[in-house]
Amino acid sequence: MIPPALGDVALLELARDAKKKLHDALSKRVVGQEEVIDRMLVALLARGHALLVGVPGLAKTLLVSSLAQALDLGFGRVQFTPDLLPADITGTDVLQEDTDSSGVTRRRVRFLPGPIFHNLVLADEINRTPPKTQAALLQAMQERRVTVGTATHALPDPFQVFATRNPIEQEGTYPLPEAQLDRFLLEVHIEYPSEKEEREIARRTTSADVGEVPQVLSAEDVRSLQLLVPRVPVTDDAVALAVALGRATRPGETGAPKEVGDYVRFGAGPRGSQALVLSAKALAALNGEAAADVDDIRALAVPVLRHRLVLSYRAEAEGVRDVDVLAKVLAAVR
Repeated sequence: MIPPALGDVALLELARDAKKKLHDALSKRVVGQEEVIDRMLVALLARGHALLVGVPGLAKTLLVSSLAQALDLGFGRVQFTPDLLPADITGTDVLQEDTDSSGVTRRRVRFLPGPIFHNLVLADEINRTPPKTQAALLQAMQERRVTVGTATHALPDPFQVFATRNPIEQEGTYPLPEAQLDRFLLEVHIEYPSEKEEREIARRTTSADVGEVPQVLSAEDVRSLQLLVPRVPVTDDAVALAVALGRATRPGETGAPKEVGDYVRFGAGPRGSQALVLSAKALAALNGEAAADVDDIRALAVPVLRHRLVLSYRAEAEGVRDVDVLAKVLAAVR
């Protein structure tokens, strides 16, 4: 537990220690994926949402549920399907009859909260539901509240969405609207494990001994660390680099490499540079650093910016990926 009234220096030390303890805790259930866990912790401390992209079987769901367990946070899961309705996510109003002691029956409207009313919400295979239902998440992700009927309901604090997307299945899927993609702080791609890790996965998941994830922090601890992140200083050079990287992804912008003009229809907006600075602060806090610098910005440029690029048809035809364009941007912007 984090003692009350700690100074920022002590909180930075605790954030660094919590990072190591969370890695140790999640390793009891998940093999490898250290970089993915780091990115999830950045999103957690920055109070941002993360989109986890990977083929089936790479422990995306297990990672999110295990993280919620290690943080003692309420965990809700929504399995997105084509027939999912917005009310299945946000909740709905129902008419309820109550009879008092005198036998008089009264009717009242009662709100039944949906699975969005948890601290950590897993939106599983978010691209399997139509845009109307996807849009039900927009207000929740941006404002941390939902409106049902005429009433607005606040979501718990902390509240964050970790969504998963399968990159190989196109049957029965819908593209994610750019407005919703922009609400995600990070897009984290999960790769195949190494041969050694896969042997350990095969051994561990087929045995009777399933590791338990210990609690590392409480919800109040998480809130304290989240409040710390905006107070972490950031160098002027880091802010300038974040803005320059975001602007260099826009076609026609001065300083943008040729590949941006060739393959990008729309680049990252101002929210991209904001997300870069905030993520860099969270990364600095997790590393126990006194300030965020240009190294933190560069370390997070790809997961912060890749989903904010809208590539052209030429890019698709020539097999050019968002990471290929961003590599050119990072090389061009010094």
